[in-house]
Amino acid sequence: MNLILEEIRKKNEKVFKTFFDKHYKDLVTYAYGYLYDKASSEDVVQDVFIYIWEHAESLKIETSLKGYLYSMVRNRCLNFLKSIKITDNYEFLEFNINLITEHVFDSNSEEEKKIVYHQILKIVDTLPEKMQQVVKLKFLHNYKYSEIASELDISINTVKTQLKRAKLKITEMVTGLLILLQINH
Repeated sequence: MNLILEEIRKKNEKVFKTFFDKHYKDLVTYAYGYLYDKASSEDVVQDVFIYIWEHAESLKIETSLKGYLYSMVRNRCLNFLKSIKITDNYEFLEFNINLITEHVFDSNSEEEKKIVYHQILKIVDTLPEKMQQVVKLKFLHNYKYSEIASELDISINTVKTQLKRAKLKITEMVTGLLILLQINH
């Protein structure tokens, strides 16, 4: 791998292109696990490759170049998520911790909890409108079932059904994210 970096330092475009082609797709998939957005994932990975090309001379890589790539992509994904203002508190995230095995989540850092939280909010935004309203009233505003039913003019059973369906969808998607986070440790 150090030979590749040496060639990139010499501005060998052919070696760089081969290196790019070999790792680009896997890195975009890796970034997507954090961002859940294809375009943003592609942008992050392209930025990393541009950085490597432009700063090859000053790079000090202690591990492998591939490991360095993945670390850079991960860090840029985390920075991207930090740049998005998360306005809600963590109550909604705490609700979802109960949905997922606690021993898996306990080992995650605060930063990874923020990632999961951000992804949960994105998942909630993809739910059907009525389901979104029920979930947000329950877990962001701490409404009781009866208050939600009254507010939305639906039955308490409908509130419970909507919450069960939402939990299933959220759990399914968050579990995939947590598996990715565990793999990367």
